[in-house]
Amino acid sequence: MALEPSGTLDIGEHRLEYRHIGPEPSEAATIVMLHEGLGCVGLWGDFPDALAAATGAGVFAYSRAGYGASSPSELPRKLSYMHDEALTVLPKLLEQIGFRRGLLLGHSDGASIAAIYAGGVQDHRVRGLVLIAPHFVVEPMGLDAIAKAKLAYERGDLKAKLARWHEHVDNAFYGWNGVWLDPGFRTWDISEALGYIRVPIEIVQGTRDEYGTTRQIAIAQEECYCPVELALIEGVGHSPQREARAATLGAVTDFATRILEAHGEGKLDQAA
Repeated sequence: MALEPSGTLDIGEHRLEYRHIGPEPSEAATIVMLHEGLGCVGLWGDFPDALAAATGAGVFAYSRAGYGASSPSELPRKLSYMHDEALTVLPKLLEQIGFRRGLLLGHSDGASIAAIYAGGVQDHRVRGLVLIAPHFVVEPMGLDAIAKAKLAYERGDLKAKLARWHEHVDNAFYGWNGVWLDPGFRTWDISEALGYIRVPIEIVQGTRDEYGTTRQIAIAQEECYCPVELALIEGVGHSPQREARAATLGAVTDFATRILEAHGEGKLDQAA
């Protein structure tokens, strides 16, 4: 299918909004972006545009069900929602857009979904993963931050801020917050999936991430058989792409360009 610069895709029972920059996925390497637990297409800002310009690859970003301008998700979400996204929704989306080769880039929940996909689906089209502030296990300090977010949403101005980006703001917030604060989710652990990933990984992590510690990095380094590179950014919290845009863009561009050019793709391929 030919992709417009923005539009919607029907995946199963949901209509998902998307943005696409650069060449068609069927014609060139593409970086598919998976947003955070409260993110959406719009909250990436101009980072997708900058990434496309820097790498020469196409960039495709979409909002999962319940987020942005996508259709709402049924609540309460299942505790398996990230596995459901990775193993049911994402394969259909990649097929529908004509994805042939490229990288998955995920932030927070999106990074976990990318890792689950790469560990659960041996997809030769995926050349590498960029995981920004990923979660592989639940940490108490992360749950504390999520509990504080609930207070900020119900008693502060967080709901008003998020409503600028999400058409179904309660659906977006409680779909994420409700799962993470569910007592049954405390044993959530996707570290086993890491051992089945067969492509290079770059982890981008801020040293002041309020949702996860360097334990997440250590788990990846211990469990992965594939190469794991680390871009640790000093003084930065959970969203390096917003808090330290230049450093994050530089780290991601360097990794993505090396991986794609190693396969004869990306900027060198397009210039030939």
